[in-house]
Amino acid sequence: MLDPDLLQSTLATAMSTGGEFAEVFVEDRRSTSAVLDDRRIEELSSGRDRGAGIRVVCGETTGFAHTADLSFSGLRAAAETASAAANSGGGGVRQVDLDSSSGPAPAFVRIFPEDVPKARKVALLEQADDAARSTGGAISQVTARYADSQRRIQIANSEGLLTGDHQVRSLFSVSCVASGDTGLQTGRESVGRTAGFELFDEVDVHDLARKAASRALTKLDAVPAPSGEMPVVVGPGGGGVLFHEACGHGLEADLVAKSASVFAGRRGETVAAPSVSLVDDGTMVGEWGRFAVDDEGRPAQRNVLIEDGVLTDYMWDRLRAAREGRQGSGNGRRQSYRFLPMVRMTNTFLEPGSAEPADILAGTDHGVYVAQLGGGQVNTATGDFVFGMTEAYLIKDGCLSAPIRDGNLIGNGPEVLLAIDAIAHDFAMGSPGTCGKDGQGVPVGDGTPTLRVARLTVGGTAA
Repeated sequence: MLDPDLLQSTLATAMSTGGEFAEVFVEDRRSTSAVLDDRRIEELSSGRDRGAGIRVVCGETTGFAHTADLSFSGLRAAAETASAAANSGGGGVRQVDLDSSSGPAPAFVRIFPEDVPKARKVALLEQADDAARSTGGAISQVTARYADSQRRIQIANSEGLLTGDHQVRSLFSVSCVASGDTGLQTGRESVGRTAGFELFDEVDVHDLARKAASRALTKLDAVPAPSGEMPVVVGPGGGGVLFHEACGHGLEADLVAKSASVFAGRRGETVAAPSVSLVDDGTMVGEWGRFAVDDEGRPAQRNVLIEDGVLTDYMWDRLRAAREGRQGSGNGRRQSYRFLPMVRMTNTFLEPGSAEPADILAGTDHGVYVAQLGGGQVNTATGDFVFGMTEAYLIKDGCLSAPIRDGNLIGNGPEVLLAIDAIAHDFAMGSPGTCGKDGQGVPVGDGTPTLRVARLTVGGTAA
């Protein structure tokens, strides 16, 4: 990455008009993507993106500029632009002494993806395609995707911080379409971790593909989803996105500060059932949202947001935390050097309870069992949400019954937290995700154990 002397001089330029805080964020990202669709390789690409973003803060004003020119002159020009944008007005040159004692965090990877020939990556796609199609003639289309990325970052700021991180991620997904009397039905399965190509020593893409195909085939026999308020049981790993979207965003300090969160001003209050604890943890080894330091140089940490039903804290970036006279929480993240950091989740999950999953199901006379939720919409100011169910089943007399299709879950995040009446011990993380916020996407994870919501509205088409 960049020489400390170059970073020091860039910070001095950024602070030369009297800013209170300046930061240089350097990024070097390499990535590979391959897509097989309908037995043809539709995409096979590699790329590299390098650059720096420079931020200057003066009071309530932030100036920001980014550049792909990492030379002395390129960085100086960006620093001057950011400084002028902060409108800080006169202050002379300030010398910044960087403390490099922390050093960049290493990537604990056995097989770096860039060392693996593209032919081996393509072979995984072809194997997945064959495995999915072997499950039955009703599978009419298979799309398999491989992706890896290697992201090196370096952060220096006017408080003397000099640190960095090396993040390696690998992802594989399979989507299948099955054709039958109920039309076209889809099934998807994916795996993604902060790991190198050694991921595929642990994950069998044949099994992944067969699971995706099985999901699609099962839905060919699905009945229309019911309508109305009823108990909903969510399977392990299947509903984390609900708590990420309907609850997690409302616990981000920037939305709280704007009063755009239903949880604003509620620290110390009971916001969930006594059995509910919600955590955001960027330190979870191997998980999709894991890193050593965030994009402001703050070490990742485990943040308990709700404990035993009580809202204990929010997630913080540096600026919001400083205004509150506290430290950041390791949640300052950005899509790339072209963007300012903002408060973002990492790996967000409900902690497991002590109930037996089978007992929760057996104790539910009727309702819906959700194995996998899909996308949805959320109003963070109210907590209202709508989520699609990509794999779900009817519950009758405490047992799983017919698969259902064309159904949504409709509700309110805070109300769901209060309506959870059973949590099992079978915790699992869900599929890797990309969380979008204000035009930026970052990798995140989410998870749940089996749990039951006593009352939740199901929007279906059954008569």
